[in-house]
Amino acid sequence: MSKREDEGWSRRRRAEGQKAEDGLNPDSAVIAAFKVFQQELDTKHDKYERLVKISRDVTIESKRTIFLLHRVTSVPDVEEILNEADVKLDGVRQKIGQIADELRGEDLHQFHRAITPGIQEYVEAVSFHHFIRHRTLISLEEINARLVFMRDNKGVGEVPCPGPCVLTFQITPTDYLLGIADLTGELMRMCISSVGNGDMDTPFQLGGFLREIHDGFSYIGNTGPYEVSKKLHTLRQSLGKVEDACYTLRVRGSEIPKHMLADVFSSRAAHLDPDDAMA
Repeated sequence: MSKREDEGWSRRRRAEGQKAEDGLNPDSAVIAAFKVFQQELDTKHDKYERLVKISRDVTIESKRTIFLLHRVTSVPDVEEILNEADVKLDGVRQKIGQIADELRGEDLHQFHRAITPGIQEYVEAVSFHHFIRHRTLISLEEINARLVFMRDNKGVGEVPCPGPCVLTFQITPTDYLLGIADLTGELMRMCISSVGNGDMDTPFQLGGFLREIHDGFSYIGNTGPYEVSKKLHTLRQSLGKVEDACYTLRVRGSEIPKHMLADVFSSRAAHLDPDDAMA
């Protein structure tokens, strides 16, 4: 076929296609079905975008709570900081209540990628708060028990309640584990700050606690979700820095003035930071 014949054939095909489009029956069952599909996809896309925005708010407020909690190493009234953090966490839970409203009647797994960053950050914040107050690890059941919300039939969700109803949001085990893995980094920073403020007991408490968390993650190993095993290296780095601080306190604590210990630990931690970039 010559080039001219090829161009003529292409023009005829385009003309036939245009005629076919012009001849479409708007009342066709196929067209009606595709319009329904389009509306469903647009609705899900809009919901996904709303969830991303709410998750971003949850992340921001959770980070602010964590920054606030780090002040406990330098203030005389720890309870005041914890109470202020309680108020902030209540605000974060209200945001998670909005997520529960959006997911009412929906499959969580279709929207999980939109909300998982915020949920992990919330787990990190609430577990950090719980550790400072109780010196224990908060369980997944304890976290989920606080994510219960009362709603009337005017809720945001598309499935209305006949009257006042209870909405619950259940954090997945994977998000819980990822949040706890991130918690270890905050505990490492708390250790260095404690030494800088003359607290020689907290680093040893944190060292034992981090070893228990590390042992728990070791049971999971490579059999768990990929995201969890990927964070295991960072967890080991945090544990190594805390153990290094405890070793220095035990062996050289009497030689180094207290006001210089934090500088020593900071410089040694900075020396280890290039390894973190390999994670």
